[in-house]
Amino acid sequence: MNTTTRTRRALAAFATVAAATAGAFAVSAPASAAPSDNANPRAHEASRCAGTSVPANKISIQLYSYNSWVREVGIDTVLDELEEIGIRNVEPFAGSYGSYTRAEFRDELRDRGMRALSSHGSTAEASFDQTLDEAKTLGQKWVGSGGFASPGISSYENTLATAETMNRLGEQSVKNGTGKFFGHNHWSEFTTTYEDPTTGEVKSAWEILVENTDPRYVTFQLDVYWATNAGVDVVGLLEEHGDRVELLHIKDGNAPFGFGDLTDVGEGDIDWAPILEAAQGKVGLYVLERDGAPASAEFARDSFNFLTCFTY
Repeated sequence: MNTTTRTRRALAAFATVAAATAGAFAVSAPASAAPSDNANPRAHEASRCAGTSVPANKISIQLYSYNSWVREVGIDTVLDELEEIGIRNVEPFAGSYGSYTRAEFRDELRDRGMRALSSHGSTAEASFDQTLDEAKTLGQKWVGSGGFASPGISSYENTLATAETMNRLGEQSVKNGTGKFFGHNHWSEFTTTYEDPTTGEVKSAWEILVENTDPRYVTFQLDVYWATNAGVDVVGLLEEHGDRVELLHIKDGNAPFGFGDLTDVGEGDIDWAPILEAAQGKVGLYVLERDGAPASAEFARDSFNFLTCFTY
């Protein structure tokens, strides 16, 4: 346990004792007394924005955004910054845990009032039991990766086989109590197309995966930015397949939406109002991400504030 965590736990314990002692001698305040706006600036800001857009408890952040920052200062410092901003959920990947076991990482999150509802991990079937054990330890509601399961989408037959793999992994995960299995797109899942040999209709690999997976066990994490890069009408896709998309990667940037065009959310060319409206009531988790975000809290703060205060 690091010094910051020990200090936090000690202060929390002291505060509990102090509150209990003070309660024995407290005099009730008049019913008309109101808390000062300056008593807790962060709580006041959250109250000011509550209900206008995406609730804070449905917002997460993919820690890959801060991969380089974590290497510089360590995961504890980054988590402390995210806690200060008010972010309640994180989406780890393999490089997020530092020297912590999954149980220790879960405890570090709990100390900060945070959770890991999803993560990007392995899809290897031979070791998927271990993946599910780790997911259960973290307390996840969804299990998946930053891509798709094997054998991939290099042919129509392989795409169908990948759907079958996702069904198997999803059923295993649901029965394990760790929720549905998800795949995360980049652009190629939409730009790769195949002709259905039965109907002759040309469909994207993403559509084929959706149509051949079991909604009881499989869902999808739609990366809005890379779908836009591929020319997808994201609003139309959510209207047609929104019941299969339970997670969104909220990523922004400037057209033509390449690797070098990323921005903080709300500062790019993505038109968020219709997307968030189409997602409402369907999506369960909105995951902020910016590949290669600068090593500061600015991306997380600006993006979180935009998402919680943006009216659509």
